Amino acid sequence: MTITGIICEYNPFHNGHALQLAEAREKSGGDTAIVCVMGGNFVQRGEPAVVSKHVRAEMAVLCGADLVLELPAPWALASAERFAAGGVAILDAIGADRLSFGVECPDEKRLSALAGILLSPECGTLIKAELAAGVSFAVARERAVSKLAGGDALLLREPNNILAVEYLKAMARRGSAMRPIPVERAFAAHDGGESGGFAGASRIRELAAAGGEYGQFMPDAAYTLLRRELDAGRTPEPGRIDAMAMYRLRTMTAGDFQALPDAGEGLWLRFMRCAGSEPTLKAVLDAVKTKRYAYARLRRMAMAALLGMTADMPRGEPPYIRVLAVGGRGREALRLIKRRCALPIITKPAAAKLLPEEAGRIFELEARAGDIYTLMFKNPGWRRGGAEWTTSPVVLP
Repeated sequence: MTITGIICEYNPFHNGHALQLAEAREKSGGDTAIVCVMGGNFVQRGEPAVVSKHVRAEMAVLCGADLVLELPAPWALASAERFAAGGVAILDAIGADRLSFGVECPDEKRLSALAGILLSPECGTLIKAELAAGVSFAVARERAVSKLAGGDALLLREPNNILAVEYLKAMARRGSAMRPIPVERAFAAHDGGESGGFAGASRIRELAAAGGEYGQFMPDAAYTLLRRELDAGRTPEPGRIDAMAMYRLRTMTAGDFQALPDAGEGLWLRFMRCAGSEPTLKAVLDAVKTKRYAYARLRRMAMAALLGMTADMPRGEPPYIRVLAVGGRGREALRLIKRRCALPIITKPAAAKLLPEEAGRIFELEARAGDIYTLMFKNPGWRRGGAEWTTSPVVLP
């Protein structure tokens, strides 16, 4: 058996994801297991996921994946570079043979060339010079790359190409033996659009929140689970997260702000001042926002503050493997992984109590994130705490 990895969020799982899984399996051969490394209850854009990580993992296994592992919060709730580095590290640790990812441009050579350019000292120097002019990192990166790669720099305007290049960078840094398998996105991008039977996850979330029709954009099994959670009130209620985050921001010290991830360049001070005066989280973020700082970065800082996550938490690489969901072929893959993976593998949450100190600290952060996540549920009856220490992986035939 070989292993093909996918780094994902599935927020929620939709038809485009199912297409990628099918194409990844086809390109990998029939003897492969599809292993997904998925972010948890808080996602990279600095928001709570539409449904819990175990439900999203169940969606994935019901719709084509074999095994879903968790990408811990310090990597899941981070920049594209750190997000990619954490996912690639886990896949390397389990001995994955391939990494599949969705892209707007399926030309692996062009994407790999961009990754090489971004890793070069010359590009790093150019990016620093552009940042000194006060532009955002995305603009600085594109301008720097355009001086070294010409028109291909425009590929970095597309969100999936950006992640693909970060995966390739992470693989190059590690000397990973995984073979990349790009899969072209044949559906609506992350701009809220729709195309035939496809829509991006953001559009599906919008329709679900507004009570619109979105079942045509999801596999039946994933749609059924999302509807179940919505009907039960086990989904985050709009506004609750902002109030909780504002409480935390208003009670933080200057040292707490300085310790937040990505809070350098005096950003922490600006954040602290605005948090102390603005009435809502949106108003805080709007007041802190400049052309240099991406909105998602500021949202991630707010969520990091709420969860108690600090800049020193993502030291090195993810220190353990946690199983969220497993299917029939996934069990065979998991036995293979256990034989060759040096990291602790958590299949029963009680085992997390035996983790080494640093790994235990990361798991405790996940437990705290889970407790905060349930407090946002629309139905108060589901706002219980402690689930992270008692919830076992979803096991499917």
